[in-house]
Amino acid sequence: MKIGIVGYQGSGKSTLFQWLTGVEADPSKAHTGQSAMAAVPDDRVQQLCDVYEPKKITMASLELVDTPGLDRSHEGNAARLGIIREAGCLVIVTAAFSGADPLADLTSLAEDLLLADMEIVSGRIERLRQSVKKPRPDRDQQQAELDSLESLLESMEAGTAIQASEMSEELLKATRSFRLLTEKPKLLIVNTADDEADPSRFEKCDDGSAEVVATSIGLEMELSMMSDEDRAEFESELGDRGMDHDDLLRKIMDASGQMIYFTAGEKEVRTWMLRSNGTAVEAAGNVHTDLARGFIRAEVMTCDDLFRLGGEREVKAENLMRKEPKDYVVQDGDILHILSNV
Repeated sequence: MKIGIVGYQGSGKSTLFQWLTGVEADPSKAHTGQSAMAAVPDDRVQQLCDVYEPKKITMASLELVDTPGLDRSHEGNAARLGIIREAGCLVIVTAAFSGADPLADLTSLAEDLLLADMEIVSGRIERLRQSVKKPRPDRDQQQAELDSLESLLESMEAGTAIQASEMSEELLKATRSFRLLTEKPKLLIVNTADDEADPSRFEKCDDGSAEVVATSIGLEMELSMMSDEDRAEFESELGDRGMDHDDLLRKIMDASGQMIYFTAGEKEVRTWMLRSNGTAVEAAGNVHTDLARGFIRAEVMTCDDLFRLGGEREVKAENLMRKEPKDYVVQDGDILHILSNV
């Protein structure tokens, strides 16, 4: 999944990108955006390796996109935000050092997202207004879309971002291709000063619509470049400093509405991401489209059962290896073996 990192110039979002991906921010891409992959860590992988001793390990990854830094005047921000319309989740970064006001920035950023969406909706409305004036077979359908979008734009102009859960079926259909930024799930990161004594005090600075993480991105970046010995020494002195690299990547994955399942054997142990409430046939399609097309069933066991009993044979002996149909809702930590006739 693609994750858009958004923030005003100087917020630390490019440092966050480098810290999480290990890819140095490229100044030549400051105006176009930069992307890189970040593997999502999972402690269960090592335990799976202890059981299967695989020849290969493959981790599921998120594609992180560092957007161009936004301007606090709002000018040009709609175009800058355009590169993340395909993102499944937004990570919003605000500064809380050198006199910066993270709450004010969050309010302003919400306005930027809304303005960018209004631009998309307004453009479609203008095209529809011209189109419905002409006799055409789908005129009634276009008029219904126009009515829905005009109602949406009216709410936006009043400063209200309507969430997908609040939209009618007609409106959802009309806006699906827009990929509205205001609808996307979000994680808010407050970038604190290195010497911030209580990062948690910033975790209440939002209206509750998204989780807030407070940490010093610059400090974490520095720690990640130290030797294990030096880092351990600094960490013992710093105490509770916010959130580390692995935990933050898991937070981003959780915010995007995804979870982890596994395929495992002697050849490979592999983690996969699937939307929460995703089905076995969707999971099969992630592995290979042919597996979904010829899906017969999924043999499923949990990591907890495998680790507790020590191996597949023991899991089967306890009748804990289940045979599930294509509409089975996959759970975090499931280990799947897909049977297919293709």
